[in-house]
Amino acid sequence: MNERLSSIVDVGYYIDGVRIATPSTFEQGFKLLDEHDEGFVWLGLYRPTHADMALLAEEFQLSPLLVEDTITAHQRPKFERYGETLFLVLRAARYIDRSETVDFGEVHAIVGDRFAVTVRHSETPDLTTVRRMLEDDAETLKIGPSVVLEYLLDKIVDDYRPVAMGIENDIDEIETQVFSGSARVSRRIYELSREVMDLQRAVRPLKPIMDAIRRDRVFLAAGEHRRQELRDIEDHAIHINERVEVLRETLKGALDLNMSLQTQRQNEEVRNMTSASLKQAEDSRRIAAWAGVLFVPSLVTGTYGMNFRNMPELEWAAGYPFALALMVATGLGMYLIFKSKKWL
Repeated sequence: MNERLSSIVDVGYYIDGVRIATPSTFEQGFKLLDEHDEGFVWLGLYRPTHADMALLAEEFQLSPLLVEDTITAHQRPKFERYGETLFLVLRAARYIDRSETVDFGEVHAIVGDRFAVTVRHSETPDLTTVRRMLEDDAETLKIGPSVVLEYLLDKIVDDYRPVAMGIENDIDEIETQVFSGSARVSRRIYELSREVMDLQRAVRPLKPIMDAIRRDRVFLAAGEHRRQELRDIEDHAIHINERVEVLRETLKGALDLNMSLQTQRQNEEVRNMTSASLKQAEDSRRIAAWAGVLFVPSLVTGTYGMNFRNMPELEWAAGYPFALALMVATGLGMYLIFKSKKWL
């Protein structure tokens, strides 16, 4: 292999915590391991291919199961030991302010006695900061490859904190939208709930991972200072896990409240529509009642207004008063009937 592989992000060879070489290929890194009895190589990769992992597996005697997990990705967070090799899988998270969303990534760490391989399967997280931090602290880096795993874990756990803060701000906005009656708040709650669930899947396995790391023989043999650092990371992991639990419960409460308020608003709309319908029916009934009151007088008036020649009542002296009395009597009678039925 004489050309740089695209999956290689950075490779450093370290002796006593100091980088003495920067190989550009796997072969150059392997050669340095053969030439020096001390020191270790740290390979940073991005989405390695089958060919890349085949070279690493042959050189470092990696388990086929480990290689398969690294290539396939989409693994659950876990910590495992394959012979002399440690394997760590973590889910990284990053809060994006512009879109108010959470970007999740996956990172693997493969650690042996003289090598450390960090693998990213997404843009998140940027492991350059981890390498730079350790390179600035030669006393820590000279401990060996296991410190890379420890600092990587610390970096991922610390990155959960701003994610939780961003989600908390989103929840505050959602609570305001719930009471303002925003039509889009339900969709926003569901989207945020899904992000919190994804964050919970990343955070929840940290406790058993930390337990397994502390019990591993590499870290059992470490000094009190490193064990204290592991306990500090574990405390942060427990805290963020509890914080995520609270976020999920808060969102559940916001969703229940939003549904209750929506139901209340719907009931008010139905009640207003029912009230309007009843009022309309009442108005229609009154109009019909008044039409009934005026119907008989109108009938009498229409009958005697036809002016036929052969109408005996036309020659009757009392015909006009009788017609008026008949109209008044029938109109009054219809009015009293409708009044008794409370139509008027």
